[in-house]
Amino acid sequence: MAKSVLYMAMSLDGFIAGPEDGPGNGLGNGGLRLHEWLGEPVAGYPHFDPPGVSGQVFAEAMRTGAVVVGRKTFDYAGHWDGDHHGVPIFVPTRGTPPEPQSGWVHYVPDVATAMREAKEAAGAEDVMVHGAALAQSLLREGLLDELEIQLVPVVLGDGRRLFGTDHVELELTRVLDAPGVTHLHYRVLPSS
Repeated sequence: MAKSVLYMAMSLDGFIAGPEDGPGNGLGNGGLRLHEWLGEPVAGYPHFDPPGVSGQVFAEAMRTGAVVVGRKTFDYAGHWDGDHHGVPIFVPTRGTPPEPQSGWVHYVPDVATAMREAKEAAGAEDVMVHGAALAQSLLREGLLDELEIQLVPVVLGDGRRLFGTDHVELELTRVLDAPGVTHLHYRVLPSS
């Protein structure tokens, strides 16, 4: 069965974007530093080709069969031009959704619907999760199975934090060191 996996680059002090993030500045001031481990964009799909261990982690992310993304993250990322590695994209949205950017994009009313439909669409593949507020909601609802955190050795000091104030127990299942990043994989433990 498909697992839901959050893929997120994070600073040592817990930020996934620098201050003043928004449309046209999706990673905020200084936030691009969190994605340097990907290397320079390449012309070919899927647009990055990091070397070594980072390449392995990126390839795992690109093998996911669907994406669930928070509305703010989706908007700030320019809707990825309606495509994220050729798989269905599910966006929980309150109120009237905009017109989808492509046949890949599906606006749904809540996180539970988004995850259910994404897992159905993904089949045996995992579901990629993007967005801090979305991740917090999924954790509260017990709908996030794993986290793949790319921990970058920088302190941003301000910006958008990944985690809220909820108590969550995690089990570290893998640590991979690479130049400029440590890839940490966690399994979310059931709440007691």
